[in-house]
Amino acid sequence: MRLMSEFKRYAYKSLNKTVLTAAVLAAGVTSVLSTPAVLAAPAETAMVYDNTMPSLAPMLEDVTPAVVNISVTRVQQMPDVFGFRGNGQQPPVRRSRGAGSGVVIDSEEGYIVTNHHVVTGADTINVALLDGRVLEAELIGSDEQTDIALLRVEAERLTAIELADAGRMRIGDYVVAIGNPFGIGQTVTSGIISALGRAGINNDNYEDFIQTDAAINVGNSGGALVDLQGRLVGINTAIISGSGTSSGVGFAVPVDMMDAVISHLERDGVVRRGQLGVIIRDHTPLVEDTLHLGAEHGALITQVMPDSVADQVGLQVSDLVIAVNGESITSSRELRNAVGLAGVDQVLELGLLRDGEQVSVNAMIIASGADAVAASADNNNGRRADESRFLGAQLQDVAGAGNGVVVADVAQRSPAWAAGLRPGDIIAQVNRQPAQSLREFNQLLSEEARVVALGVVRDGQQLLLIVS
Repeated sequence: MRLMSEFKRYAYKSLNKTVLTAAVLAAGVTSVLSTPAVLAAPAETAMVYDNTMPSLAPMLEDVTPAVVNISVTRVQQMPDVFGFRGNGQQPPVRRSRGAGSGVVIDSEEGYIVTNHHVVTGADTINVALLDGRVLEAELIGSDEQTDIALLRVEAERLTAIELADAGRMRIGDYVVAIGNPFGIGQTVTSGIISALGRAGINNDNYEDFIQTDAAINVGNSGGALVDLQGRLVGINTAIISGSGTSSGVGFAVPVDMMDAVISHLERDGVVRRGQLGVIIRDHTPLVEDTLHLGAEHGALITQVMPDSVADQVGLQVSDLVIAVNGESITSSRELRNAVGLAGVDQVLELGLLRDGEQVSVNAMIIASGADAVAASADNNNGRRADESRFLGAQLQDVAGAGNGVVVADVAQRSPAWAAGLRPGDIIAQVNRQPAQSLREFNQLLSEEARVVALGVVRDGQQLLLIVS
């Protein structure tokens, strides 16, 4: 009681200073009282005060009708081991059911966004609205690599959600997760944005997750993550947990990535990804200390595919991509996402740093059966052993003076192997300086350097390999 009285006095003072206290909200079925935090009041707040206590109820009354429960049925035909077909009978089938959540993004067209994994393989998809109506949904399209799917229903009086500005999201912003955990019905939990730009959960996918500590459980997939104004911040999609239940580490696909995917699905039913034709890796301050390209972050081109778009427009090994269409690029993941979500036949303006100079290149993305933009893996640490060995690689002079250094052998699982160095490679440069002999190679190596950039020629192609 004393804590509650102090909270009320604090709330009155906060009102006079135009600040808001953080709401005490229920998570699942257990209510936890926490010490109130102070949050600067936004220009337009959905919080109201009832008996001096802040509440999100007015915002949720507007938003929750836009969040739907999704149930799917999958029918799998059992193997015909008892000769049903020979008897003119159909073999038995097995029916499985699943549940998830979705968000209405267009009330006129009846478009609903959910996760790919919620509806993949479904024979029937039903959508339950907050007002009790149950509608059969049509699958317009789905994209496994971003885990986004688009449904459509025929209905009137739908409530659509407003999209947030992804560029204004910050770590520490309060968010609310709305969905259908464990199939028990619509549930609201709260938390903050714990991190932005999370990746690495599935490296084969396009990832730029929002991380939140708002409780997300099985069945929340495809539901809404909203800000305190009720605007859609992201689509809840995954958790990290040892038990399979919320441990405070949940992930949502950000609204800008969702919007880009939806534009593809509306038009084509699939995301028609293309290729640029380069191999890239993250550029870091540590690598910058070695290469001196003029920026500490970006996507470093380590290989250009022959006859690719990148080759045709003049992209080069050691080019550092720092912008796409005027938007900053700080990692290989960001460039991969930009190319992958741009779509076929789109022209991208690439902002580069080349030999310390800013360069702009326009490249049209072309169709491809597989992505041709990939980030290299991190390399293990290692030290040079002697004049002829380098982090697990055996080196020797190329026959004929001044023709470079050839890699005679590479030990597997060594730092040189992990960096991509292979027998037969010709090392022509060390840290962008010519290495015409083993002697020059050794002279160019710095014992203090933690990263070495090797310019390599392999089968007539130029490569840039970064060895840590």
